[in-house]
Amino acid sequence: MTTHLLEPVTFGELPLRIEDVLALANRQAPTRLQDDAGYRQRIAKGAQFLDSLLDKEGVIYGVTTGYGDSCVVAVPLQHVEALPRHLYTFHGCGLGKLLDAQATRAVLAARLQSLCHGVSGVRVELLERLHAFLEHDILPLIPEEGSVGASGDLTPLSYVAATLSGEREVLFRGERRQAADVHRELGWTPLVLRPKEALALMNGTAVMTGLACLAFARADYLLQLATRITALNVVALQGNPEHFDERLFAAKPHPGQMQVAAWLRKDLAIDAPTAPLHRLQDRYSLRCAPHVLGVLADSLNWLRSFIEIELNSANDNPIIDAEAERVLHGGHFYGGHIAFAMDSLKNLVANVADLLDRQLALLVDERYNHGLPSNLSGAPADRAMINHGFKAVQIGTSAWTAEALKNTMP
Repeated sequence: MTTHLLEPVTFGELPLRIEDVLALANRQAPTRLQDDAGYRQRIAKGAQFLDSLLDKEGVIYGVTTGYGDSCVVAVPLQHVEALPRHLYTFHGCGLGKLLDAQATRAVLAARLQSLCHGVSGVRVELLERLHAFLEHDILPLIPEEGSVGASGDLTPLSYVAATLSGEREVLFRGERRQAADVHRELGWTPLVLRPKEALALMNGTAVMTGLACLAFARADYLLQLATRITALNVVALQGNPEHFDERLFAAKPHPGQMQVAAWLRKDLAIDAPTAPLHRLQDRYSLRCAPHVLGVLADSLNWLRSFIEIELNSANDNPIIDAEAERVLHGGHFYGGHIAFAMDSLKNLVANVADLLDRQLALLVDERYNHGLPSNLSGAPADRAMINHGFKAVQIGTSAWTAEALKNTMP
């Protein structure tokens, strides 16, 4: 039984925040789908306009044409109904590990939010079923690999389209099940996707955006955790607290840097100038901690902007403008903003790893730890020669730091 701790998250005309996606990913908040008559009518109008174009034999990318370079290939009207199933079927070739439950919920939330803009040409029934997947925690089994981002998350999102249609597998109540069996158990009829609906589900950035929301939340927590760990290190190493003086940071006023210094002052209970210490300057990993962590702190605002604009966008193609009765062909499936944000975040997080690795190296090294035992060993003198304390932990930390730095390439 899920315990809901937060207010319901509503999918519809209002924007979502990263925190909303995180709450849904962690099953901490219930969901609802906007259901007033005006909103439902606006969603339905897009699908109806699409049907009217088909009646007139209009040319619509991915509906009456092939995909990608095959957009010049016309699809006869008698095959239009079959095209959605062909699209999610031939993309069912994902690779690698499966996304975990938390990530899959974030993906479903991101895709539903995009389609709720009402410019994707899908039926209300599709929004309701996608919302029901979230509500009942029916999670498509989505392989991690197979998307390049430049053409949307086509292959991973094909697993969402297929399971809504009663095909492939889902995780339901802790068990790996056939989607068709779960539909039957709940008394649901699997969807037969209408023209444009498979494309609307798949041709977007929901996987990368959902994962970006989770990565952002982890980085935000890491920033605060690393600041507190730094404070512990300053205490353990008898560091000079004047390195975090408010007046010092007023001279180089990056807001995030100033925030980290303020957190350190609070953790170290510094509220007045201290007496001069025997050591004027600590090593970089203590003295420059606000500067290193401050880069991450200052970057979170623009990272949030990139992610939340993408989250609250209609990021498929084509866009269906039912009000003006136009089909707008473009490239909103392109994931460049999220890719750049995540490439940047990798660098920021690796710098934090590097900082904490050096702090631990100071703690275990009797040359620099100001009287603490070698390797922080608590062994008595007669056993000190065989006890290596945290030596291997520090080596392992350096190994993981090297891994983080290696993975900073785009």
